[in-house]
Amino acid sequence: MYTSITKGALLIALLAAGFSSFAQSSVLDQYIQSAFDNNKGLKDQNFQLTKSMLALQEAKSLFGPNVSVLGSYTKSAGGRTIDFPIGDIMNPVYNSLNQLTNSHNFKNIDNVSVQLNPDNFYDAKVRASLPLINAEIYYNQKIRKEQITQQQAALNVYKRELVRDIKTAYYQYYQASQAVAIYNNALSLINENIRINESMVRNGVRNNTALYRAQTEKQKTDADINKAINARENSKAYFNFLLNRGLDENITLDSTLLRVPAQLPGRDINDREELAQYKSATNVYRLNEQLQRSYLVPRLSTFIDLGSQGTGARFDKDTRYYLFGVNLEWNLFASHKYRYKIKQAANEVATITNVADQTTQQLQLQLYEAVNNYQTSVLNFKTAQSQLSFAERYYRDQMKVYKEGQLLYIELLDAQNQLTQAQLQTAVAQAAVQTAYASVERAQASYNITDNHNNQ
Repeated sequence: MYTSITKGALLIALLAAGFSSFAQSSVLDQYIQSAFDNNKGLKDQNFQLTKSMLALQEAKSLFGPNVSVLGSYTKSAGGRTIDFPIGDIMNPVYNSLNQLTNSHNFKNIDNVSVQLNPDNFYDAKVRASLPLINAEIYYNQKIRKEQITQQQAALNVYKRELVRDIKTAYYQYYQASQAVAIYNNALSLINENIRINESMVRNGVRNNTALYRAQTEKQKTDADINKAINARENSKAYFNFLLNRGLDENITLDSTLLRVPAQLPGRDINDREELAQYKSATNVYRLNEQLQRSYLVPRLSTFIDLGSQGTGARFDKDTRYYLFGVNLEWNLFASHKYRYKIKQAANEVATITNVADQTTQQLQLQLYEAVNNYQTSVLNFKTAQSQLSFAERYYRDQMKVYKEGQLLYIELLDAQNQLTQAQLQTAVAQAAVQTAYASVERAQASYNITDNHNNQ
């Protein structure tokens, strides 16, 4: 009997390991690293970041020259014509010359009718163009850069949520595993009670009532063990799900994780990536406002064509050509369209600024509540430790009196149930301390996600 109690006390002592300084467990860090490598949701965030980076490269490429090959071939008949009466003009002159020279050297010519649509005509060229002044390209590139910063912040937000979820799931699995061990310890106590009651019945000290009650309590504890095992397996499956691995893979439990942190990492939200997201979003809207205001800046570009024009397959020095030019576009008036666009952009800046301020207040409230919850969980854990200590002493005293035949079994059973509940409550309180600390860590963005995943 005392051996079983000692084992239970040792189990809870391990569970409630003292208030020493806190250090992140390498085991849990390795699990977090594995999640950073394999979590599907995080991979999707990385895809979005890659998409933003490629969009920036596309925006940069717009500043470079563009070279293209253009070609056309035209075959036509009919349509409008240009008629030139060259025969009517020149033939009388030619006839007069023939009479004066008494010869036929000057022959008559026909009037000319030229078809406007080109027939059997080709135009092939290589065009190189280059933007010289274009405010839209300039501001779009800056917007793309800010969007990368915003997406990087979103990636880190997801990482921090994942870290908190993994830690919470780990502590829940730890708690569920301890619950199974506590119920197994309670079953050992019941089995010991059954042995004692059987001995007392044989010696005529007790009747069978206490023995029957102990056997009934054993069946109830067996059911509790089954429920605890089910909760443990479900928590294991969820933890493995976060790591994107087999749902039934084993999880290494590290008792050093049960140490209560000596102090909280800080008291501010300055490192929250959500604030960086809103800062980048605000910059994007401000750049968009500047873009709308830049309509007065002219667009200037240049081009050069190197090509050949001719009929049929003709290609010689007479068909080859080059064409160089400069294009200018300057919008001066558009029925106040740009004025309204500027006002819309300014309104978007004011809106995102207001949302950012509101989010800052919400994050401060979240941190305030997380710190309070953590402090309460530490106090509850201390209380649970005291209750466990009292329950252990009470059970030992009741067992001693029961063996002397001066206590009803129902009173011993009550002491035993109090011990089991105190053990479970201590396990719950200890897990609550760790999950509350993880929430504070999340609210302060204090977990170092960069060092744990340098490739991100």
